[in-house]
Amino acid sequence: MRITAAAAFESSLNNLQKRQQQLSDAQERLTLGKRVTRASDDPTAAARAERSMSLMYRTEANMRALEASRSVMEQTEAALGDAGDLLQQVREFMVSAGNASYSDTERGTVAVALRGLRTQLLSVSNRPDGAGGFLFGGQGSSTAPFADGATGVEFVGTTGSLRAATDEPLPLSLDGRQAWLGAPARTPGGPEISVFEVIDRTIAQLELTGRDSSEIVADLHEDLQDIDASMNNLVTFRSRAGESLHRADSMEERLSQVKLGAQTERSNAEDLDMVESISDFQGKQTGYDAALKTYSMVQRMTLFDYMTPR
Repeated sequence: MRITAAAAFESSLNNLQKRQQQLSDAQERLTLGKRVTRASDDPTAAARAERSMSLMYRTEANMRALEASRSVMEQTEAALGDAGDLLQQVREFMVSAGNASYSDTERGTVAVALRGLRTQLLSVSNRPDGAGGFLFGGQGSSTAPFADGATGVEFVGTTGSLRAATDEPLPLSLDGRQAWLGAPARTPGGPEISVFEVIDRTIAQLELTGRDSSEIVADLHEDLQDIDASMNNLVTFRSRAGESLHRADSMEERLSQVKLGAQTERSNAEDLDMVESISDFQGKQTGYDAALKTYSMVQRMTLFDYMTPR
């Protein structure tokens, strides 16, 4: 079999370029720290890495939704705590107004104090969430969900609540109408109790003059029962917010474990074994050096070196 000098040169050059490409690929993998930089390197490993990345992205989205829910529920729990403190003051004023020794003027002073507390309660019920919405806006509202009109405070939002679209739905708001205007009636089948309506009714009674003390005490007794029902209702919703925060903590721990597992799986699929890769790079570098020397030796070999002049 006859091998021409041109064929030998071309074969040496092809081998040299092949080794150079292998060395370049090994260097790229070392630089990136990745065994799989494209799907063609290892289709199975690339698919594993892609599935792990998808799981990581979904987990990160769930964690962002969880943080949004946690922020809202922390604010909601604090707002309901403030409301509870205000209603406790309302209750104390109502109890004091039932004192038989109070004059109409003193009861009028209590009514003024109750109006101030009512204004603060309305402000709490319309507290924004810091993200363009309202804590008690139900399913969303671009304006304050509670409006103070001629007939009293009304809910003008959309009843219900918003939930984050996560694997385990978490609340992004509470049903404000039910929390503030929907306390259970004292008697079965009776109308739901609005905390603002109770305060308004009490204020109106205290502003009347010339009434009998026993009549005033009887009315205040009923109002106190309604205030207690409203306070218990708000405590129930505060407990729901606290339960959501507890569930968010548990969910965060689970999501962290899922994310860590996905990161580990991705690392196993595409990351380099650095010791093995450095050894492989050194071997390819040695092979490339040998190929260069071989090519330079072959390139100098021609028949003209062995021809003598006659």
